[in-house]
Amino acid sequence: MPTFICRFIVVAALFVLLNPFVAMAQDFVWTPGLQRAYSELQKLAVQPTQHILTAESAQNGVRIFVDDYADMLLLVTSDDDRLFASISDREEERLDALKKLDDASPWKRVLLAEVRLHWAFTKLKFGKEMSASWDVIRAYKLLAENQRRFPAFVPTYKSLGTLHVMIGSVPDSYSWVANLLGLHGNIQQGQQELQRARQDPIFGLEARLIDLMVRAYVLTFSDADGQSLQQLVSAHPDNLLLHFFGATIEQKNGHGEQALTYLSTRPSGKNYLPLPVVENILGDIYLQKGEYNTATTHFQQFLATYKGRNFLKDSYYKLFLCRWLANKPDAESRPFLQKVITTGRTTVESDKAAQKFAESYLGKGISANQKVLMRARLASDGGFTDSALAYLRPYTEGSFSTTAEKAEYTYRMGRIFQRRDNPDAAIPWLTRALALSEPIQLSFGATAALQLGYIYQQKNDRARARSFFQKALSFKRHEYKNSVDNKARAGLNGL
Repeated sequence: MPTFICRFIVVAALFVLLNPFVAMAQDFVWTPGLQRAYSELQKLAVQPTQHILTAESAQNGVRIFVDDYADMLLLVTSDDDRLFASISDREEERLDALKKLDDASPWKRVLLAEVRLHWAFTKLKFGKEMSASWDVIRAYKLLAENQRRFPAFVPTYKSLGTLHVMIGSVPDSYSWVANLLGLHGNIQQGQQELQRARQDPIFGLEARLIDLMVRAYVLTFSDADGQSLQQLVSAHPDNLLLHFFGATIEQKNGHGEQALTYLSTRPSGKNYLPLPVVENILGDIYLQKGEYNTATTHFQQFLATYKGRNFLKDSYYKLFLCRWLANKPDAESRPFLQKVITTGRTTVESDKAAQKFAESYLGKGISANQKVLMRARLASDGGFTDSALAYLRPYTEGSFSTTAEKAEYTYRMGRIFQRRDNPDAAIPWLTRALALSEPIQLSFGATAALQLGYIYQQKNDRARARSFFQKALSFKRHEYKNSVDNKARAGLNGL
């Protein structure tokens, strides 16, 4: 399964929730206590739910689901391998318990699917992609069956809509597998189903956020989307989950200061699940800002409190950058790259990138120009475009010796102007990056073509937009192929 899909569904998992109305059969009853517990879990406030759940019937299918949801939240936020090993058998226990309940209720297949999705998302976090994939397939079939049997049952559509978006996002090279397994759907269909769920007074919150995540991770994230996200987070000041995902969405879309605002105003206290990964995100933002000492403090705090094996390589790589970019001696920065090689695993994309950089740097070194390009890249990625432009202004394409460096320089310049809402200035830079990259299939060419597609799409020049999206798809091998192909295909579908 492509990495971007793994990442996306881990994020989407936290919002594939169910309607707390009393169900149609006594086997599935949303009692007032379960409604309260469910509401607290949505905020990552797990502590208050423990006492509530002990008073609920263990034979109630909704109680089984809520118990499972709590376990999933704990596992995906902690990344604790030992905890996963100790409670992973609960999946089959809960599935068996749900299968014994009333088959005439539309809740049965929905809750069976939800438990499967919970464990699929959890397994992906722990590198068990094959087992997770089968859980997703089985969940899809349960939801599709429920849609056929109970087409008016709203809880089906939020989960099914999310899966239809995922299926529609699969790159062409994987689509035959989806078809072979009986998985059908597209992004437009999934969005329509999510829009339907948004009208529900219970589902409105979750459906809105899922829709925003689709725009952030699959489509394009507009200023209007950012405003919608701000309204959503502001309306729920006690919801840690919304603050966290608001920050991750804005960080991904180059709005570091807004991400910092969400994290600095997040709720805290003993009732909430600890989120060590927040320290990693804060470290990223301050690294992008060029505040290396502050960034170092956050990365070290993450490493001191985190129990998992993901993001370790990434954090040691970032600690290296904090020293390397501050022009510290090589003897002080190099040991962190050696930790990258020997620590953690390469399940998530950021750890894979850290591993690749460390191997290259320790194996053959790196040119001094890479330090300039790295400063510009980090600042641009965080939306700190004044700093990014200041880093690159003293240089020209001729300042760089290799084609890869020339392509990166021109690509970074293009992205800076694009982020500064000056697409006409960005076009020649991105076009040059594409021309330099295409002969040797550098990733800068694929990403430059994708951004040119977006620019011409905004200009309503459909022919050029289509041409550049197709050009992005034509790049055969590069480290971001899955995510670029996904976005390019979504762009083509939107023309």
